[in-house]
Amino acid sequence: MMATFRLGSQFSQAMIEEQEFQSRCDEAMAGLYRALAEASDDYDFEADQNAGAITVEFEAPPAKFVVSPNSPVRQIWISALTRSFKLEWDAARHEFVWPQTGAGLRQLMEQVISEQLGEEVSL
Repeated sequence: MMATFRLGSQFSQAMIEEQEFQSRCDEAMAGLYRALAEASDDYDFEADQNAGAITVEFEAPPAKFVVSPNSPVRQIWISALTRSFKLEWDAARHEFVWPQTGAGLRQLMEQVISEQLGEEVSL
């Protein structure tokens, strides 16, 4: 079992086991891809899933976001808006979160896609 401690705006947590990470990550990535694929019908971006990673591509303004698992450190990484976001598993919330703000995976993707498109996006 993994412990999560909240220290100010930072999370400190014991690393989850590889098998648990893989299971949680697969579930999170599949859910995110379904939400992105559905939302791409309403917004100007395309989502693709390949080799465990998700890419989100935009024509105007041109950009490519990548969401990928990083198994050695048990994180999901998002490369978007010329930044890298490293999300960690939060057992209390049952989701991957960005420790700096506490935003969950789907919430963070909504934020970066909204910023890219200049309109509020809902996943």
